Amino acid sequence: MGAVLLLFVSAAWGSAFPLMKDLTTRMPVADLLTERYAVSALLLLALRPRCLRGLPRGVWPAGVLLGVLFGVGQTTQAVALRDLPSSISGFTVGSYVVITPVLGLILARTAVSARTWVAVGLSTAGMAVFTLLRGVEGESVPTLALSLTLLSAVLYAGHTLALGGFAGARSGAYAITVIQLGVIALMTGLLALPEGLTLPRTPGDWGILAHLSLVACALGFLARSFGQLHVPPTSAAVILSGQPLWVTALAIAAYGERLTWTVILGGGLTALAILLAVLPKRALSAARPERDPLPSR
Repeated sequence: MGAVLLLFVSAAWGSAFPLMKDLTTRMPVADLLTERYAVSALLLLALRPRCLRGLPRGVWPAGVLLGVLFGVGQTTQAVALRDLPSSISGFTVGSYVVITPVLGLILARTAVSARTWVAVGLSTAGMAVFTLLRGVEGESVPTLALSLTLLSAVLYAGHTLALGGFAGARSGAYAITVIQLGVIALMTGLLALPEGLTLPRTPGDWGILAHLSLVACALGFLARSFGQLHVPPTSAAVILSGQPLWVTALAIAAYGERLTWTVILGGGLTALAILLAVLPKRALSAARPERDPLPSR
């Protein structure tokens, strides 16, 4: 169930990318982020008005920390994207799938199995095919923008580790989701406040904002909070790294993008990485032929 929830998150966030990119051509980034996260937080709060009462100790600090990590990461990524080729940005942000186990090993001495390391490598290779192999000829790569994007990848890795390591996540998963969404809305709102909020102007843009708020944020963050109760942080990062696969699938189905060899190769590597991260050990061992035990003497 944890893997299924995280696969939903990957698909929801992947579908949001082309929609958000389209809407940012008509709305300031800070305004869109503020409205997106504020609507999602208010929706979850309206569904459970008492969710923030009588919380276990540590839920508020954890929710605020998670909101700050993700909010700063999202803001720096959005700011750097204006000066960075989208393919480089996508690959750099996706490097959090490698940073997550390394950061966990450094900070918490969390051991990672060999199979998980293989999944991390396959996921990284899949992202490279989806992004770098598509070419960035003639496009410059500013050092500052690249550094900011790498910082966002580190913050996303820290967010994944913090969410997976919070001891009270099971009893406070819903509240943690509401708190961190609210914190992100407040942070991005501070950036949008000086010039005021720009609202969507057409029914189509309102529909995009509704999808971003309800599906990608409200349901996506909620599914991730509950999904990571059952999936280790590194495996969760591998599953979430499949977003380019969903983005490409949407582009092919809805926008008529061609199915090229890079899409097939990148999709295959990403799918294999997710399978290694999702399938339990007993499922893999069942596929191996059993050896007869040595006769006892």
